[in-house]
Amino acid sequence: MPVDPDLARDVDARCRLTGEFTLRSGQVSSEYFDKYLFETDPELLARVAAQMEPLLPEDVDLIGGLEMGGIPIVTALSARTGLPALFVRKQAKEYGTCKLAEGPDVAGRRVTLVEDVITTGGAVRDATTALREAGATVDLVVCAIDRSPAGTDPLADVALEVRAVLTKADLDAVRG
Repeated sequence: MPVDPDLARDVDARCRLTGEFTLRSGQVSSEYFDKYLFETDPELLARVAAQMEPLLPEDVDLIGGLEMGGIPIVTALSARTGLPALFVRKQAKEYGTCKLAEGPDVAGRRVTLVEDVITTGGAVRDATTALREAGATVDLVVCAIDRSPAGTDPLADVALEVRAVLTKADLDAVRG
């Protein structure tokens, strides 16, 4: 699917911050994509979800948003598609139902993960492993922004395909 240059420009203008930032991976970066700035903007969030919809496979049973940034996106995407959503925690809660994924049971179901920004894929890797252990089939993650180096799949080691609405190269291309 071709990149929407207007969406790339709007996301970049809204979300790219400069300075010194330590990423989840521990890497230090001179720029940061504050995804919460598009996720809290209803119009921009709806546009990202609309671009994400055609990236979903036809045979998906559930879409699972990763805590915390994937939750607003998966909610918008679920509302658009009618697909049931999961809210996937960083770790299973230690009380009540003790669930890792809130929502329908995942055993025997095909789950597509939904994430905001992927750089090294650490959170997605952890969620994939946990969901597979719970009986889910997980082979795809759809993200709003893929910051990993061009031409690489940071999640190949866990046999997970990454499909992105925007890449870092897409965002760099619209910088003025």
